[in-house]
Amino acid sequence: MTDDAAAPGFGVYVHWPYCARICPYCDFNVHRDRRPGEAAQLAKAILEDLVQRREATGPRGLTSVFFGGGTPSLMDPEAVAAVVAACRRLWEASPDLEVSLEANPTDAEAGRFAALAGAGVNRLSLGLQSLDDDALALLGRNHDAAAGRRAVEAGLRVFPRVSVDLIYARPGQSPGAWAAELDAAVALGAGHLSPYQLTIEPGTAFERAVRRGRLRPPADPQAADLWEVTQDRLSAAGFEAYEVSNHARSAADRSRHNLTYWRGGDWLGVGPGAHGRLTLDGVRTGQACAARPADYIAAAARGEGAGEVELLSPRDAAIERVLSGLRLAEGVGFDELGDLGLSPQAAEVRDLASQGLLADDPRRLRVTTDGRRLLDAVLERLLAR
Repeated sequence: MTDDAAAPGFGVYVHWPYCARICPYCDFNVHRDRRPGEAAQLAKAILEDLVQRREATGPRGLTSVFFGGGTPSLMDPEAVAAVVAACRRLWEASPDLEVSLEANPTDAEAGRFAALAGAGVNRLSLGLQSLDDDALALLGRNHDAAAGRRAVEAGLRVFPRVSVDLIYARPGQSPGAWAAELDAAVALGAGHLSPYQLTIEPGTAFERAVRRGRLRPPADPQAADLWEVTQDRLSAAGFEAYEVSNHARSAADRSRHNLTYWRGGDWLGVGPGAHGRLTLDGVRTGQACAARPADYIAAAARGEGAGEVELLSPRDAAIERVLSGLRLAEGVGFDELGDLGLSPQAAEVRDLASQGLLADDPRRLRVTTDGRRLLDAVLERLLAR
């Protein structure tokens, strides 16, 4: 990387697909753990896959490991420790290696926090989603607001860094109620908040409910009002909106692993349905693991855990760079976008800058605050050619 952004780093993403309950809004690759012994087989397959894929990556300086899902806090802590140890052994881990793990704020999972910290996890990402019991019931969560508060408190006692996820633009949600919920979340003390707008994804229970008229999310103007409330309340509380949906109290509180994605870095994806991006011999390469746990386990045993591999053209790689990089306040260096013909002098760049949607920056393509509000439209204009 050049200009104002830090180097993107190299990360390992570990997908643990099992969930105790499938949330009605979720379209991730998730499964119920219904096959005796399969979870232990999957943990072993992930370790095998890591060893096999070290040959493809070559020596790298490892900056982050991220356990996502699914519900990786349901993993055996010994399996988590084995994966972390393997990553440290296979690549040169930075002295401040970030090891993140997603968890739900149930009392049962909070009881495992100390063991997970002992396994090497030093950043907890809690799927709080709401501090309102009615909203949690609507979202299909298996915890209440009180359990959520307890989980944040427990996490802060054990982990040096804690992030909290929230979902807004829920049916019937008012700006005032959302402001109060944000204030309550800030008061819990986590250094990182990720408020995500509820999206109705195809194939989910919520999508079926919308089609049947049983669920009515806010219209776009109401959702935009809630977005404004999010920016205003978190900014007033001292949080920086370093990414469209991610706010940190300080630079140290930012998610280093997710910054690797948004800055166009390389990461390895292991586990069912995991995706990765590697730059090999100058070519951006994508990989997607088999989605079903049994299929991934079998593929890893054959030495084919990487699954489908795709070589991206320079143009496609540049498009990905715009789509991810403009989510960040720092944007993307124009030196990375030559294959798209985007420069400070390009007509679409000048036009969007004149409308106040892009910054007047000769080195980097980056959106303004107004541009963030209309990011989809900005991206459509930039990529129209």
